[in-house]
Order: sequence, then C-alpha cells, then structure tokens
Amino acid sequence: MAKKSVIQRNLKRRQMCDRYRSKRQGLKSITKNKNIPIHQRFIVQLKLSKMPRDSAEVRIRNRCFLSGKGRDVHRRFCLSRSALRKLASSGSIPGMLKHSW
Repeated sequence: MAKKSVIQRNLKRRQMCDRYRSKRQGLKSITKNKNIPIHQRFIVQLKLSKMPRDSAEVRIRNRCFLSGKGRDVHRRFCLSRSALRKLASSGSIPGMLKHSW
C-alpha cells in the first residue's frame, strides 16, 4: 500500500490538471502555431512556464484505486495486478475469470 500522502498528492494533481486544462491547451496551441511571430510565441511560452507544474497532465501517475500502488496498473480497470487478480478470483468483476491450469 502506498503512503497516503503520495495518494493525496496525486489526487491534488488531478484536480489541478482539470482546473487549468483549458487555459493550458490554449497557450500550447498558440506556441505550436507557426503563423504567429516568434516573439509573441515566446511571451506565451513564458506564461505557460509560470503556471503551476502540477497542472500538467504528464505529472499525473496512474495509481490503483484500492491499494494506491503506482506500478503495474491496468488502465481499463484502474487496479493493480494483485488487486485485479483478487477481484477476478472472487468474481467481483463481471465477465472476467482468473486463468489457472
């Protein structure tokens, strides 16, 4: 189980990302537009760099919703490998069976 502070930090990053998403996308589209003069694009790039770092989507870590583990997380279920296996064995996930031979 991950530390609670790490889980809370990741939740805070998700909220920040949602809050700044439209503004960040607007600024990034301006910086990538080659029709705008380079001086104006540079000014927009400075504004983008002054935004909070945690508002970037890249800083969000996929974590298991049950255990908070940050590694080996299944994207579709948002569960770690061990949690997914345990739930599949108990039949809690519809349509999923644990293979054993």
